[in-house]
Amino acid sequence: MLGLIGAMDVEVNALKNAIKNKSCKTVASIEFVTGELENKQVCVAQCSPGKVNAALCTQAMIDNFDIEKIINIGVGCSLYSGVCIKDIVVAAELCQYDFDTSATDGVKGLVLNGKTSIETDCVLSDELAAVAEQSGAVVHRGCIATGDTFIASNELKAEINREFGAICGEMEGGAIAQVCYINKVPFTVLRTISDGGDENAQMDYPSFKEVAAKISCEIIMKYLRG
Repeated sequence: MLGLIGAMDVEVNALKNAIKNKSCKTVASIEFVTGELENKQVCVAQCSPGKVNAALCTQAMIDNFDIEKIINIGVGCSLYSGVCIKDIVVAAELCQYDFDTSATDGVKGLVLNGKTSIETDCVLSDELAAVAEQSGAVVHRGCIATGDTFIASNELKAEINREFGAICGEMEGGAIAQVCYINKVPFTVLRTISDGGDENAQMDYPSFKEVAAKISCEIIMKYLRG
């Protein structure tokens, strides 16, 4: 079964509504919807924004359903000038830019077993990127940075890009990556860019989040058809 996780209703409602023979189960106050999507067995959940919510949802999904792989979908901000609104980023790796133990070990973002980033499943990521490209989207591969802050300043944007080489920022993927890595569940993260992560983000994000979320859902549907 494929697990699909998004933080907001706009990121997952279209998928939930399209599921056939659906069944709903609530675990840890999170609704998990299972059934058939494009003749594939799926489990879809809205985790709510932030790393703790994302980690809780991912572990609950793995513990309670027959999950073979997980895709985290939704919107994100650009952290690099070549990544534009409505572009697609499929993660090659995930980091947590606000995880900072550098005062004791000199390393920022050291989240697990000496790792400052967690790589996504190559096959799953390649397949998803290929579907996005076939859909006519501009697709980027690279590091996605996760933190419990809505990125909306050029200073923070530049800092994250400089320190981690990240090209996209968001609030859930790194936590989902860590839980999947520990549980040995293949995963990847797909983000459609909704804003530039700068001082204009508070204006761009409301304008483009629904469009960006729709693009992500359409790519997932095409992936399932394939």
